[in-house]
Amino acid sequence: HRSDLSQMVMLKDNHIWATGSITGAVRRARSAAGFAAKIEVECGTLEEAVEAANAGADVTMLDNFEPRELKQVAATLKQTYPHLIIEASGGITLQTIASYFSPHVDVISQGSLTQGYPALDFSLK
Repeated sequence: HRSDLSQMVMLKDNHIWATGSITGAVRRARSAAGFAAKIEVECGTLEEAVEAANAGADVTMLDNFEPRELKQVAATLKQTYPHLIIEASGGITLQTIASYFSPHVDVISQGSLTQGYPALDFSLK
């Protein structure tokens, strides 16, 4: 959902911890990145996602939710924040991806596309 790291700011738990709150992290990110950059916040609960939306995040990443809970949280968020982009993430595989499909989920990310592959050690000698 981005071409390179300069197109979006992703706020994860360590960023939120360092600033004291999701609201504080979003404000600092917006100040640093400017109005044109999208800001995404990794959220583990509905309450975190609501705080992120109220703080002005463009994207909430619902991380490590079970499919049923994800669909309920996404529907609740879209009802109040229809402009909010909702991403499902965490533990989603090719075998489970269909269970995350929902009209309220805009993006489904699959970390196994970039993680979990063994490194190849080779030499050019």
